[in-house]
Amino acid sequence: MDDLLELLASYDYALPEERIAQEPCAERSEARMLLVPGGHEALGDASVTDLPGLLREGDLLVFNDTRVRAARLEGVRCSSGGRAELLVLDHDQQTMRALLKTRGTPVIGERFEFAEGALILKHVRELGDGLHELGHVLGDELAALLEVSGRMPLPPYIRRARHADPRDAMDRERYQTLFAQVAGAAAAPTAGLHFTPTLLQRCTAAGVQHAFVTLHVGLGTFKPITAERLADHLMHEEVYTVPQETVRAVDACRARGGRVIPVGTTALRALEAASANPVGLTAHSGSTRLFIRPGYEFRCADLLFTNFHAPRSTLLVLVSAYCGRERIRAAYEHALANAYRFLSYGDACLLSPTTAGR
Repeated sequence: MDDLLELLASYDYALPEERIAQEPCAERSEARMLLVPGGHEALGDASVTDLPGLLREGDLLVFNDTRVRAARLEGVRCSSGGRAELLVLDHDQQTMRALLKTRGTPVIGERFEFAEGALILKHVRELGDGLHELGHVLGDELAALLEVSGRMPLPPYIRRARHADPRDAMDRERYQTLFAQVAGAAAAPTAGLHFTPTLLQRCTAAGVQHAFVTLHVGLGTFKPITAERLADHLMHEEVYTVPQETVRAVDACRARGGRVIPVGTTALRALEAASANPVGLTAHSGSTRLFIRPGYEFRCADLLFTNFHAPRSTLLVLVSAYCGRERIRAAYEHALANAYRFLSYGDACLLSPTTAGR
């Protein structure tokens, strides 16, 4: 493999802040869509509403049905009244694992108050990388509390007011896909945000089927790579499930000559993780640290529907592996020159692999 493809510097580009979408389109499927065919064919400008006409009868769309938890809470330190911010990652009835932001280092046993006193937690220990373990003192019904008082865990490049923001209600609806069923994600599978019931019905009417996987998107998806060489990067771990009915749907799609089209990099990673065995795709539940980078042999994606990704991110490396680094570079240059909107609330692209077929 070309040594340049192993260097993080090969996956950098200048992304002006004004090109990062701060709000979604008025209608989900009104987003623009860049068509990136294989080889040296010309790029095409389209809309997500055009997708049914670009797919074929017998194709299969694979969606990620994870549900984002409204897991961000504002609070205070009980000792000083200083500001505290909590982002719950996982929890049981006694403890939770969360990102905790305060001024100064929390001490063991220190108490924090969230949701105007409805939740009181004590600091148990620091876990590293910004993570903390906290114990419940008051407020065991955390899931119900988050539904009422939590804010959506938007990525840091989407700017919102520190406390209540007039767009909070919109974010609760729009930073969640039509298919969101299985709670557990710390971030949305953003490619799926473009789909509406009408768009899905039009795809079905065109003979395009769909199936589901679950991959709970973690906060690591937003972290830039810091290692200079990709081989030195430790991929974040994410929990996923590929059910048997999805395996059957993929097998049937292959048998009829259709194309498997993951909607988003998370759906793709779930399929690829469940294919990492000699017999190919099998039903599986577990966790994965799969880092897809140039040289990876794709098994489960004939096309890829995805958003535009941040510089120096594992997601940009993934799509570069799928299309080829130079092809992605040209596509992103075109998108920037033609006023496409980038990242989670931004526009989409439909990618073809570097070679035809699987």
